[in-house]
Amino acid sequence: MSTGRFSEWRKLPLTLKELCIDTTLRCGQSFRWRKLDDEWTCSLYGRVLSLKQDSDSLWYRSFKPSSVESSTLPTPPVSNATTQRGTPDDDDTEALIHHYFNLEYNLSDLYEQWAASDPIFKKKAVQFAGIRIMRQDAWETLVSFICSSNNNIARISQMVEKLCINYGPFIGQLGDQKYYDFPEPSALTGTGVESHLRELGFGYRAKYIYQTAKIVANQREPGWLNSLRNPEKPAFNEKPATPGSGAKGDKSGYREAHEQLLTLQGVGPKVADCVCLMGLGWGESVPVDTHVWQIAQRDYRFGKGKQKTLNKATYDAVGDHFRELWGKEAGWAQSVLFTANLRSFSDRLNPRSEVHDQSTETLKVESKVEATQVKEEVEEDGIRITTRISVKRELSEGEDTGPKDNSSVSEPVPKKRRTRASRSRK
Repeated sequence: MSTGRFSEWRKLPLTLKELCIDTTLRCGQSFRWRKLDDEWTCSLYGRVLSLKQDSDSLWYRSFKPSSVESSTLPTPPVSNATTQRGTPDDDDTEALIHHYFNLEYNLSDLYEQWAASDPIFKKKAVQFAGIRIMRQDAWETLVSFICSSNNNIARISQMVEKLCINYGPFIGQLGDQKYYDFPEPSALTGTGVESHLRELGFGYRAKYIYQTAKIVANQREPGWLNSLRNPEKPAFNEKPATPGSGAKGDKSGYREAHEQLLTLQGVGPKVADCVCLMGLGWGESVPVDTHVWQIAQRDYRFGKGKQKTLNKATYDAVGDHFRELWGKEAGWAQSVLFTANLRSFSDRLNPRSEVHDQSTETLKVESKVEATQVKEEVEEDGIRITTRISVKRELSEGEDTGPKDNSSVSEPVPKKRRTRASRSRK
C-alpha cells in the first residue's frame, strides 16, 4: 500500500481573472474534485493533486507513489498506449496544471472578445470571471457525462467516486484517505459489472457504461478516443499535431468526432458535445441541456414558432447561433452563462436579475436524426432523443435498444418568477 505525504506547496502566478478554481471546479465540468477548507483535491494521472488560490497565485502540491509502485499503474484511461502517467518526481505537475486548465489561453482577452459581441455575456461575465474549460481525460469525460443523464452535480459526483473506488487503480493513502484514479475501459467490461453498478445506484446508466466500455475496449482500435481529439489539443504529455502532418484527427474535425461519439451506448447529442468540449478539445462545441435551452429562450429569442421545442434542428440552430456570436471557442463562453444559470451560484447575481423558485413548469423536447440503420434512444436531462445511426455491430439476443415510446417527454425546470419591474411594465 502506498502511503506518504504531499510535496511542499509551490506557487504559480495566476490571477483570479485568468482562473477561479472555486467556480471552475464546481460548475459541472469535472466531478472528482473535493474541497476541504480552502483546498481542492483530486486524483488524476497517477498522482493526488491539491490546489488553493489567492488573488494573484495558484498554489499546488502533489503526491505520487514511489517509482516501483508507479510502474505497476496502468496507463491513463483514454485507451491510448502512448500517453504515460507522470514520473515519480514532481517535475511534470506544473506542466499538468498548464495542460489541465488550458493555461495557454489568455482568458481576459477572450472575455473581452465575447463581451464586445454580446451584451448579455458582458452583463453576466462581471460576476463570473475566471471560468475555463478544462482539458480532461476523454474516457473519464465520456463516462462522467453518461452518468449525467437526468441527474444533478452532487449525484453525478457520487457515482463517479463509486466507479473509482470499486474499479479504479489505487494511487495511495494520505492520512486516513485512500485515493483512486479513474478506471480504464477494460476494468468495466467484466460480466458482473452492469449488475454491480445497478446495486451501486447507477440505474439504467449501468447498462450504458458497461456497453460503452466494451465497445471502446474491445471493438475500437487502441487510441480511438484520442484520434477524435482536436489535433491542436493533444492528450497530456503528447505534442500537438503539425498542420498538414496527417496525424489522426486532422481530417475528422468537430462534426466527425461528434458523429463518432453518437455510435456509443448512452450518448446523445448533448453528451457528445460535452465530451467534444471538455474531453477532446473542440472549443466550438456547445452542449445544449435544459439550462442552455432556458438561456436560449429567455435571452436569445429561441422557443417561438418552429423553434418551440428542442428538436434536432433547434438543437443545431442554438449551437450555430452561439458559434456565430462567440466564435471558435463558443463552448467556453457558453460555460460562463451555463454557470450563471446554476442555482448554486445565484447569490452572485444582481438581485434584480431573473429569479428561479422551486415551482416547475414543463419543458417538452423532441429530437430526431435522419434514419440509416440502427435506432438508438437516449435520455439526456429528461430529454428523450431518438436517433438512427450507422453502427457496425451485432446486437446481442434480447438487447434493449431503449424505450419504444417516441413521444416527447417532460422535464421539470425552474419557473421564472416575475420581478416587480416586469409586472409594472404590463
